[in-house]
Amino acid sequence: MSDTEIKSIQWFPGHMAKTRRSIKENLPLVDAVVEIIDARIPLSSQNPEMGRMTKGKPRLLILNKRDMADSNVTDKWISYFRKQGIVAVSMDCKTGKGLKVFEKALEEELLGELIKTRREKGMVGRPTRVMVVGIPNVGKSSFINRMSGSKKAKVEDRPGVTRTKQWVKLGNHIEMLDMPGVLWPKFDDQTVAHKLAFTGAIKDDILDIETLAMMLLEYLADNYPSLLLSRYKMETNGLPGKDLLTLLGRKRGMLISGGEVNTERAAIMLLDEFRAGKIGNISLESPVSSKDIKENEDG
Repeated sequence: MSDTEIKSIQWFPGHMAKTRRSIKENLPLVDAVVEIIDARIPLSSQNPEMGRMTKGKPRLLILNKRDMADSNVTDKWISYFRKQGIVAVSMDCKTGKGLKVFEKALEEELLGELIKTRREKGMVGRPTRVMVVGIPNVGKSSFINRMSGSKKAKVEDRPGVTRTKQWVKLGNHIEMLDMPGVLWPKFDDQTVAHKLAFTGAIKDDILDIETLAMMLLEYLADNYPSLLLSRYKMETNGLPGKDLLTLLGRKRGMLISGGEVNTERAAIMLLDEFRAGKIGNISLESPVSSKDIKENEDG
């Protein structure tokens, strides 16, 4: 599929510019930053501006939605980040899997020295304050709710729900500042934008749903053909995305008058099922080389 067929994706609502300012303003109030990213797209779901915006603060990465990603690929990402000196753990924030590993990493690896110093100075009652950041729909609110054991943060499976910052107290020793999801002002790499769109981090109403579904089908045909066969009983046979989408719609009986396939309906169904994890455990990118990472980091 050529670039001319793909609509360039740009999305930077006003509330996101406000969030960037708020992150900088509130940074002095916290001891560390926890950035939640999507385990299916660990590189693409990292805001490349976050390192610059939170410079000087220890940062921990949570690869969320690990139960939806390819576990072998997730393990490679964790290993990669840690080799770069970045504390990283994987979690499923909805079920709480990996929660204990996160708490240990936060209190021992990331802030161990700070906590030790405070203890030695007699600052025992002072809570650890952490800012939680991440792009829209990556699971920040689910994480906050899981950590607090309540429904303090609003959760919906669509981007842009958390619009204001909110402090959440977790017992007597940790306080978390939940920031609204923030993307970056320009997607220089449209491949990154498409991966964000696949996972629902970008609102569907600014996209060509059928084109997006065709691209996802091509990726799945190349990397997870067995899952397409298992879920939809479709052999890919090297077909282009347009034909794959038509085949999918036909397999699911999505026909309109004259026997024509309703490809829009098929596209919506495919994306919904991918985002719900119904197709299988799928990762959309791997840590292929340090060059791939370097081009998207800002230190």
